[in-house]
Formats: sequence, structure tokens, C-alpha cells
Amino acid sequence: MQAKKRYLLVSVGAGLLFLIYLWGLQIGEFQQQPYQYHQFPQYPLYHQYHQQEYQYYRQSKEVYYQPQPLPQRNPSRPPRHWPESTKLLEPYLEGGEQEEDTPQLHHQHTSPRERRAIRDNIYKNKRCRMETCFDFARCQSGFKVYIYPQQRGSEISETYKKILTSIEESRFHTTDPLRACLFILAVDTLDRDQLSVQYVQNIRSRIQNLPTWNDGRNHLIFNLYSGTWPDYTEDLGFEDHPLKGGGIGYLTLNDAPPSRKYQLVFKGKRYLTGIGSETRNALYHIHNGEDIILLTTCKHGKDWEKHKDSRCDRDNEDYSKFDYQELLHNSTFCLVPRGRRLGSFRFLEALQAACIPVILSNGWELPFSEVIDWRKAAIIGDERLLLQVPSITRSVGHDRILALRQQTQFLWDAYFSSIAKIVLTTLEIIQDRVDSLTSRNRLLWNSLPGGLYALPQYSTDAAQFPFYYALLGKSPSQQFTTVIHMVTPLQSQISPVVKLIIAVAKSKFCAQIVVLWNCDKPLPPRNKWPSTSVPLTVIEGQTKTMSSRFFPHDAIITDAVLSLDEDSVLSTNEVDFAFTVWQSFPERIVGYPARSHYWDSSRSRWGYTSKWTNEYSMVLTGAAFYHRYYHYLFTHYIPASLLTMVDRMANCEDILMNFLVSAVTKQPPIKVTQKKQYKETMMTQGSKVSSRWADPDHFAQRQSCMNAFSHWLGFMPLVHSQMRLDPVLFRDQVSILRKKYRDIERL
Repeated sequence: MQAKKRYLLVSVGAGLLFLIYLWGLQIGEFQQQPYQYHQFPQYPLYHQYHQQEYQYYRQSKEVYYQPQPLPQRNPSRPPRHWPESTKLLEPYLEGGEQEEDTPQLHHQHTSPRERRAIRDNIYKNKRCRMETCFDFARCQSGFKVYIYPQQRGSEISETYKKILTSIEESRFHTTDPLRACLFILAVDTLDRDQLSVQYVQNIRSRIQNLPTWNDGRNHLIFNLYSGTWPDYTEDLGFEDHPLKGGGIGYLTLNDAPPSRKYQLVFKGKRYLTGIGSETRNALYHIHNGEDIILLTTCKHGKDWEKHKDSRCDRDNEDYSKFDYQELLHNSTFCLVPRGRRLGSFRFLEALQAACIPVILSNGWELPFSEVIDWRKAAIIGDERLLLQVPSITRSVGHDRILALRQQTQFLWDAYFSSIAKIVLTTLEIIQDRVDSLTSRNRLLWNSLPGGLYALPQYSTDAAQFPFYYALLGKSPSQQFTTVIHMVTPLQSQISPVVKLIIAVAKSKFCAQIVVLWNCDKPLPPRNKWPSTSVPLTVIEGQTKTMSSRFFPHDAIITDAVLSLDEDSVLSTNEVDFAFTVWQSFPERIVGYPARSHYWDSSRSRWGYTSKWTNEYSMVLTGAAFYHRYYHYLFTHYIPASLLTMVDRMANCEDILMNFLVSAVTKQPPIKVTQKKQYKETMMTQGSKVSSRWADPDHFAQRQSCMNAFSHWLGFMPLVHSQMRLDPVLFRDQVSILRKKYRDIERL
């Protein structure tokens, strides 16, 4: 009996082990299946690497290919895993627990068979990612973007023209396909709705015949998916989005306390059936008609009356009582619920209006979420927690509300206010992927002035950029490098430039003097230069152009640069005081000769003036301090066409530098005390060479430059200021012995 019992126990145990084994196999198969839901970009103008030729999100237009092996990446470059879009959206409050749930497909009203077809369509080639299907060898010589020539007879929409123009005017563009890392189609791929007049026929055969198509490797395709599967019919409104500049944000400086008239608002369509109906149909539960205004209308589409419910008439009546713009600009939070599109233009409208977005759309991929931390600008919620939205928004304190609203303004202005910024942000992100060793960190992307102005090729350390000093608690170096631009021969030891070198060298803050010799005459021997207590380096320019004065020479080793024209007249006290001021404002231009701009309404153009007034917007770089990073940004960020224009005229390089710095900082330069009678001096008497300021065409050229530079940016970045910083006790009726900068007083 004992043996029989042992036999039965062993048999039962073996059976249980076999059942556990089978159960484990099923679990393993389930885990290997692509269970994560596909997160579509919430911003409609999204980019996708089409290593799978061209894939439409329609069941009737599936195109696949078997990826071919590519050259491996540089083994020295660490592998970087790009987002798989598998993370669940975080709940409202940071640090809250996440509730795991089964994946949600973007189309919730389909049959199980249709859902399986959609899932198979999405994940069939999921292993073909940028790490495996992108030819990094093409990018070894630099990140350049090539646009195919437009094909004969093809038409391009206005929005796609803006995209191509943005790339052509960027520093990434190349006309040589052999130098290109990335390729852009000249075929308009934005509108893939077959019923649209802008739909391009036979696009598959047209792109496959391109000489460098190569199964779509290294090709960037822009597409506006207006709607979601299977309906791509609604316009997203990008025809009116500006090419450059764009509308400014609506947050004003006096918005304190940050609360507005309404707590939470929404005004939009309510879908009675189909995609996007659940959340919007439930909004009436939290609408109170006072500070929470959530308005929906059934009155849209041809057959809306066939599906109308008991609430439609009342909803339509309430809908017409409120103006959308009035709600948008007078609410603290703006609800952005799921609709029938892959994204929502309302999200961008809320950003611009400084109305904090409350996202209720599980599965949406927010724009540029690879680099942008949206938790600092939006409340990202769960559609299943709709009834908790009012209490969640009311629990956000005033300090956090103000911080969220300020971040909406920064993100709008930095990345979304124009087509050009959207496109350039896309290219910069791809460049960071290509060269991960010199990619921006999240601090650079999510702090002023943003990733577009913080070039990682200069440094990936935020502490090396002047606009992050205050944020990081860093101070600039205690010395400066003097850079003197010379275009005329060295006449004698009494030349103005010799006196200038001697005066600057006496400054206790001067580390070195660098002379840029852009003169056509031979370089003088060393004994012709004055003796100084600091190192004196003469660099002979190879191109001898005006823009070369801002080249980032390796000889410049300090944070601060004192830029001087050879005919500047400054004392040692003036130099010391200006440097002391700059140390408090290292992100700005600080100096002496000031100029201003104005709008000439009679000619509808910007004007330039050198008149002495109580207002200025530029400080000329003939006698000014600034951070050396602006040399790098000037050389590598500004389009070659503008640099060529400056070099051709031998003029306006100082204006262009002011435009660049003001565009980065959104602030004016700072003028410091100087003798009233200062003006750009002519060369010394007896000299055969006149200063460029004596050229009658000089002033007219500068007028033209103002408009050319503002056209490049798409807006006027210069900011007027009436502030002048003087030394303590300046002009006070006290003994000169009590004053630190005594020479300034005597000038």
C-alpha cells in the first residue's frame, strides 16, 4: 500500500509539473507578442523613417519589404535605444502610482478581427528601427539634408512648400546628394486622403524610381494624418501656420496671481458614434456652467440629426453662448480630450494661450516627447479618471500654475510657433540620434533658450553656455580675451590701435590680446607691435572677410570676449567697468556705442538710426563684451547666404550679431557709461585710408541689413531699452578720491 501511495503521489506531481510547463509555454508566447499599444504623435506634423518603403495606415495600402543588412554603427559609439512608445501616460500628479492595464488600440470601435489586422499591420516590421535600418555611414562627414529636385508636373501644397523652404534656408541643406545624411522628397506627401484635391497619385512608383531611394533608408517623410483610421478627412488647419516667426504667446508679465476667470474649459464637437465618442460624451458630468465650462455640439456632419440624442438640443444651445477665443484666453486649464484625429490642433492653441493643457487621450504621443518633458507644461491624465479632473486641477497651487504656464510659452515659442521651428526641431532631434556622443541633454531642450540655440557641437555641458549660468549657479571666468579687428596697416607706434592695445593690456582682468589681421598688407614684424604685460597673438585671416571677426578661434580661452575695432577709443577704467557689468549679465552684449531701430511706416520697413536718444536696441561690437559661445553660434548657426551678404558689403556684421544674441536671449543689450562725445573715429590725420563709417553707402547698407536679417528670423528680435549702467557715485558731488573709476569721471 505504501508503494502504491507513493506511486500515486509521484504521478500526480508529474502531472502538475506538466501542466505548469504548458502554462509557462503559453505565458512565454503571450509575452513575446507585441502587446504594447501604438502611440501616434499627438502633433500632426510628425516625422517617420520609412525604411519600409512607404507605409500608409490603411489596410488597403500595406507595403512592406524585408530589411537588408546595413553597415554597423561605429563600435566606439554606445548603442542608443530610441523610444518604443510603450510607456503608459503618467497620471495627473507626479510620482503617483500607475495602474497597469491591457493595451488600447487607437481605434476602439472595431471588431476583434479588425483589431488583429491593425496590430499586425503596425508591428509586422517593428524590428526595423533607426539603429538597424539607418545607414549611419552616410553621416560621417556631417549632418546634411538633401531635397530632391521637383518632378515635372508635380504640384506642392503651400504647407509643404513651407517645409521645403525651411530646410533650404537652414544650415543643414546641401545641393550635393553625395554629402547628404538625410533625404527629403520633393513629392508632396502631406495629404494622403484619396478624396483630397492635393492627393498625389502613384506616389509609390514615383519615389521608388529616385536614384538614392534605397528602400527608404535615411529618408524623412512628412505627413499630416488628419483624422484616424479609417477616416482621414478632417483639415488640421496648418495652411495658416506661418513659415517663420509665428504668433507670440499670450502670457503677460503682470499675470499674478496666475488664476483666471475659468478653471477648466473645452469647446468642441461631440461624436455620437464611433471614434472619440466616449470621453466627449461624458464631459457633461463635470460641467458646472460656472468655472468649469465644457461645451460640446452634435451639430456637425451631414447626418448628425439621424444620431442625435436627448442632450443634443441643449448642448447645441449652450455651445453658441460662449466664444472659443474668450474661453481660451481666460481659463487656467484647457481640456484636450480624444477626438477623431491622431492629434489635436487645440493642444497648440492652448500652449500659445498659456492655458495649461489637460490631456485626456490614452495612447497619444505628445510632440517631440523624446526630448521635451511635458510634465513641466501640461497635466497628462487618464481617460478613465474623467470625474477626478476638477479636483485634480483645483489641487494645483499658484506657484506650479505659474511655472506650468511659463513653460507653455517657452515651448510654444521655441519649437511650435512656426513651420520652420517645427522642421528644424525635427532635424535637430535626428541629428542628436545620429551622433549620440554630441547630443543635447534634457536640460538644454527644456530650458531657455532651448535646443535650437544650444548647439551640442560646441559643448554638451550646459555649464558652458552663458544662458544657463544662473540656473546652474555658475559664474563666468574672471578674465577676458581682447579681440581687435584690424583692416588697415599698422602705421607707427602712435597709431590709435597701439594706444588701444596699451590701454586694454593695463586692465587687471585682461588675460590676453588677439589681433585679427584682415588687412591686405603684409603682416608687420613682431618688433612693430607694442610691448604688453599680457600675451599678444596676431592671427592672419585666410579669407579676410568681415564675418571672420566672429570666428571661434581656439586662441580664445576665456568665457568673455572684448570685441574692439581698431579705431575704438577706450580707457582702462572704461574697460574694467564694462567687464564688471558683463559678469552680472554674461548672456548679453555689454558695451559702449549704442544704436536703435524703428519701424518706418511710410516705407513699411525697419529703419536704423545712430541718433543719440534715451533709447537703444543695439550695442555695436566695435567696443563690447559678450560670451565666446556667440562666436561659435554666429559661425555655425547663421545661414551662409547672410554671411556672404555681410562679406560682400563689408558691413553689418555687428548688427547681425545683435540680432542673433537678442533672438537667443529675448532681451536687449546693456549700455554702460561712456563719454558723451564718443563716435566712431576716422583714421588719424595723414592716413590715406578712411574708416568705413565715412562711406556714404555705409548707412544705406545698414538699413537694408535690418530688413534682410528680420526676414531671416521671421520677426524683429531687437528689444528697446532705456537702461544705462553707471559706476557708483558717478557724477555725484563728492570727492573724486571716493570714486573707484575716476578716469570715467574725467572723460
